[in-house]
Amino acid sequence: MLQNKFLFNQSSVSLEIIGLPDLSSNENKENISIISQWKLKIIDKPVIEGNLDHLKSIMTAFYSYSSSILNDEIALYESDLIDIKPDNCYTHILVLKSSKPEVKPLNITIGNSIFTDIVNCFDQLNSSNRVKIIYSKDSKSLKNKKYRYLLDKKFISNFLLPPFVSLVSIILVSTAFIYVYDNNDNRSLLNTKNKFISIKSISKLL
Repeated sequence: MLQNKFLFNQSSVSLEIIGLPDLSSNENKENISIISQWKLKIIDKPVIEGNLDHLKSIMTAFYSYSSSILNDEIALYESDLIDIKPDNCYTHILVLKSSKPEVKPLNITIGNSIFTDIVNCFDQLNSSNRVKIIYSKDSKSLKNKKYRYLLDKKFISNFLLPPFVSLVSIILVSTAFIYVYDNNDNRSLLNTKNKFISIKSISKLL
């Protein structure tokens, strides 16, 4: 039997889910109830893939880490499979661990925008009626609209506020410079005009 495949995309991230329907329950043949493989693809980053247990662990990591950020708690998640920790205000470090001792952990650095794209793909998966829900209790409380709004707002403010303030400062300084320059230019023009009038008046007297 051919396996079904679904893609959940958000900007620079795509989540591919591969699996089979549950024919014993007369399920639609185009749905997926048994996930056999998944792939998380991030532009310019190594592909992250594994089995269903791995997917559950990674989704738990991202949702828990996001919850810590929203609650202004220490942003850190550690487990046997994946660690997530902040690098700075704009980037986060993923440490993916293998169950094989000889395989070294894989470190991936991602920015705020990519992080939210990944969470968005997980939200799409949980909201899909074509794939059996695999992550219920915690994700339901985290993937609502308020959660998405707050997460994006917090990340966007951290990411955009510093350059925005710099841009406003540059505009204010430039405007002030132009204003001073125009005032000086107008004063110079006025002085020249006054001198011309004075010379003209003297000429008339002579």
